[in-house]
Amino acid sequence: MFDKVSIKVAIMVNLAMFVILAAGGYYVADQQGQSLEQQLLERGKIESVVGAKLIGRVMEEAIDNGVFSVKDAFDTEYVPIPGFVPEKYHTKYDFYLDKEILSLEDEFLKDDSVVFAVAVDKNGYLPTHNTRFQQPITGDQQRDLVGNRTKRIFNDPIGLAAAKNEEPAFQQVYHRDTGEVMWDISSPVYVKGQHWGGFRIGFSLDKIGTAKADLKLKLIGFMVIIWLVSLGLIFIVVNKVLRPLTHFTQIASNLADGQVDEKIEVKGRDEIAQLADVLERLRLSLKAAMDRLQRR
Repeated sequence: MFDKVSIKVAIMVNLAMFVILAAGGYYVADQQGQSLEQQLLERGKIESVVGAKLIGRVMEEAIDNGVFSVKDAFDTEYVPIPGFVPEKYHTKYDFYLDKEILSLEDEFLKDDSVVFAVAVDKNGYLPTHNTRFQQPITGDQQRDLVGNRTKRIFNDPIGLAAAKNEEPAFQQVYHRDTGEVMWDISSPVYVKGQHWGGFRIGFSLDKIGTAKADLKLKLIGFMVIIWLVSLGLIFIVVNKVLRPLTHFTQIASNLADGQVDEKIEVKGRDEIAQLADVLERLRLSLKAAMDRLQRR
């Protein structure tokens, strides 16, 4: 089977096409993965800016409605809540934010890539965490560390940088104390023109990695399908194009056996047609030579 020229040509063409498709597929998958990551990052940046503006508006409305004063909104006399490790605190405004911003913050978690979306003051104090991180206290310190994270002061270097940041969509890599690694994207919250703190979005790198892997698998699958379809088509086309060679091989064999009476038709101007023309001239020469021998 592999002695046939058509098979050899088809295999060589398919191998070359496989290399080209593999290289092209890798490049496209890599570019699309980077594009997806950039899109997710831009989405996180937009969400952090929007969240910061919404939190600032909620606090300003509370001040305008006499719920608490501007001074109370910037309260940093954190009152410890007994019995918690790490410690939790109350402020003069947290009772109000528990009611007014919880559902707002939870809206951001409808994006599967968002792990948390919270407002923190300039010292990293987090008055109201998302519902998923306000689970009932169990007494198991490790379990509560993950399940109940509200009213803590997150004054680690990343947390403080996010809280004190005054640039829109400030991006950091955050190694959370629960062992997760994520993007931390924060934007400043202003209350009555003063920098109150920041709105932090935690974007899961695992989810982003999974999304990129899924995209690459889909692209690779698409490339494999293209290659398999091309594989069959190339075998069919090459075999059809080179089929006359089989015919001419038989003609050459017949000429070698002295069968010189059948005319060889020449069609076209390609290499195969030129080969047919050569064989026809050879047939005529052999026929003429054999006729001369017969007349002697």
